[in-house]
Amino acid sequence: MKAMILAAGRGERMRPLTDELPKPLLSAGGRPLIAWQLLRLAKAGIRDIVVNHAWLGHKLQAALGDGSAFGVRIRYSPESEALEAAGGITLAMPFLTAADPTAPPATGAEAPDPARAPFLVVNGDVFCDFDFGRVATIALQMKQAQLACWCVMVANPPHHRAGDFELAGGKLAGTARRTAQEPAAAAPERLTYAGIGLYTPQMFEGITRGRKAPLRPLLEREMAASRAGGEYHGGQWFDIGTAERLAELDHLLATRSIPVGV
Repeated sequence: MKAMILAAGRGERMRPLTDELPKPLLSAGGRPLIAWQLLRLAKAGIRDIVVNHAWLGHKLQAALGDGSAFGVRIRYSPESEALEAAGGITLAMPFLTAADPTAPPATGAEAPDPARAPFLVVNGDVFCDFDFGRVATIALQMKQAQLACWCVMVANPPHHRAGDFELAGGKLAGTARRTAQEPAAAAPERLTYAGIGLYTPQMFEGITRGRKAPLRPLLEREMAASRAGGEYHGGQWFDIGTAERLAELDHLLATRSIPVGV
């Protein structure tokens, strides 16, 4: 299983903290945000990692190196300007679909094809205790159910009360955003996408490499075709979108008020 950490965002809401430091290198609990991701992935046995970057990307590469300090192998996918989630994933696709030269040859009808195998994508600005060790099993379930994607969903945080999508029977649905005039009772309850998901390469085939492209339209397309799965995660999840949320996470980690996990 390969993984990609999306780390190309400018972090405008985090300024001035991100004026001279890329957002993934902001510290919480004594470690850069992205270091927590790398350590959790390594603990789960996921060591082939792609990291995209745009703003101050050279500082990100200098800090993380080849990943060996974290027990992983990092390849970088630089972007001259942030391409949004789907655009960044598409640009990095050659890394995500390449065969691992260090892996033993796979044989048999069930041998995974790297060009079609799901890969894990994690937003670089979330902190979550979701068990990455489960993703290989989830990928098999995706194949059996013929799913193009699978997303971790969480309870709506105070800054995103309307949520993103509905989740029922292991499938995502409910693509229309609730309007400000629409009564809450008129629409089914939605959950928030946690910034953690598994995706098949085929889902991105219509995106031109090097072009900006958001992820949501692709998710809505797969939901309409009943090819989008997911599950609810009730554990720890933090979306580090503001300096206040970063300070809150830093305090909780420093005081061991939440499990560190690595």
